[in-house]
Amino acid sequence: MVQGAYSQIGKSFRNVSREETQKRLIEWRASNSAVVVEKPLRLDRARALGYKAKKGFVVVRIRLNRGGRKRTRHKHGRKSRKQHIRKILKMSYQWVAEIRAQKKYPNLEVLNSYEVGKDGKHYFFEVIMVDPSKPEIMNDNTINWICDSSNRNRALRGLTGAGKKSRGMTSKSHDMKVRPSQRAWGRRGK
Repeated sequence: MVQGAYSQIGKSFRNVSREETQKRLIEWRASNSAVVVEKPLRLDRARALGYKAKKGFVVVRIRLNRGGRKRTRHKHGRKSRKQHIRKILKMSYQWVAEIRAQKKYPNLEVLNSYEVGKDGKHYFFEVIMVDPSKPEIMNDNTINWICDSSNRNRALRGLTGAGKKSRGMTSKSHDMKVRPSQRAWGRRGK
């Protein structure tokens, strides 16, 4: 069976040697937590999420610390039934990466993101961002919806793919619906 170019690119990313991956992660750890990159590392994934190689599109690599998302257990003076440790942050790492990119570059809008690597301490995501003030973006019918003022701060409001998934908005059937509640979903009239 004949495969396309982007299929080959995705396969080559998955088959990168361990030494090369470790070398890449060492360089990324030494760099800043938010770095603008020239071109996406996973071109097939970026293109599937809406990236185009034209003015107005920016790819930012974000480094996040792993772990530390749970409350530490207290030592003294509580009822035993109150000693559980709940997860504090109910957001995915990917959504946190998008929010950090949005705050770092407030003049750009987050389109989408994907994971490019992880090690014992960090996650690395590439966030695709768009400059809505560029005329190339305004004149492109496939992406000019992002220029509308109602799409400002998409990542902060949880309107990206990772944000919707973390908020439980991606399930198609109303039986599996998490937000709004099942009762409210039934009242909507489907």
